Amino acid sequence: MSHLAVLSAFDAHADHIIDDDANYQWRIANRPQGNVVPDDFAWHAEPIPEPGEGEVLLRTHYLGLAPVMRFYMQGTARTGDATLGPGDVIHGRGVAQVVKSRHPDWREGEVVQGQIGWQTYKVSKMTRQEKFFRMPNNGLPAALGAGVLGMTGLSAHAGLFACGDPREGDRMVLSGAAGGVGSMVSQMATNVVGCDVVGIAGGAEKCAFIREHGCRAAIDYKADDIEAKLDELRADGIDLYFDNVGGETLEACLERLRMHARIVLCGSISEYTREEPFMLSNYTRLRATDSVMRGFFVYNHIDRWDQVMGDIAGWVADGRLKPVQDIEEGFGAMPRALANLYFGANVGVQCCSVRGEPKEWL
Repeated sequence: MSHLAVLSAFDAHADHIIDDDANYQWRIANRPQGNVVPDDFAWHAEPIPEPGEGEVLLRTHYLGLAPVMRFYMQGTARTGDATLGPGDVIHGRGVAQVVKSRHPDWREGEVVQGQIGWQTYKVSKMTRQEKFFRMPNNGLPAALGAGVLGMTGLSAHAGLFACGDPREGDRMVLSGAAGGVGSMVSQMATNVVGCDVVGIAGGAEKCAFIREHGCRAAIDYKADDIEAKLDELRADGIDLYFDNVGGETLEACLERLRMHARIVLCGSISEYTREEPFMLSNYTRLRATDSVMRGFFVYNHIDRWDQVMGDIAGWVADGRLKPVQDIEEGFGAMPRALANLYFGANVGVQCCSVRGEPKEWL
């Protein structure tokens, strides 16, 4: 079944309309086999909950999407101390406004970014486990909290700066360059650090996009021979490779490392739906070049939240970072938006607008 046929199968889901008369949710119906399909999702409505003592009621405005959400649905990724199963609300972060508060530290009207789940309301005790952060009303759209000023931004910043040790003049390669993390890393590496970035993306439109967002040159993995293009565009080798896809692309970049190169393992989306795991055959290139390959988990960097969000907001304000968010309209579009990620149909951070911008924001 083609990706267009699969995406069109979600159109009936997108007809679901929400109002402020209930809490609408997307729950797991079936564990996905390969990419998600409509039958993997269950639409549910229940009464809007009331906050108890020490709790707040949150009204959802935006939700972000990430490939890991499919792993939550499969039960292969933990959410706190448990895994999800059929009947559970799908896990995810987004932007919400406090509409009722019985919590001494949170006021009605504040806008927050945190663990909301795929639902239009949530009652929360605002615990550390849910990792809620206030969003400053600094003139930037609240929508950015679902990606650029959210976990996607933290992933891009932590992966590049805390793990990649980027240096001015680095000969850099970036896979997944048109995605949420990639579209930020390319701009930060070029405009903030001064790296020379070759990006990898799928299709002529995406390659044109990444050349406008931080990449000096682009490799089209759908049309080009990646290894031949790497030999052409990185003839002197690679100082820094930021990996969002894994698989054969990671293997090709390992073959072309310069001495003391760095590889950042951010994601491996090309491997997520394979029936057999990919076996990396040439990791010994790290030894031959005295290089470092380092993975990271974004929640291990959450103690740097304030500094990272300050950096990113500053770069957005001064023009060094142009935020790119691919926003699906309507809560009913959430399943389709998740499928988009696995077909590479999104450009920038994949998000969903549930209610749009808050009208009054403290």
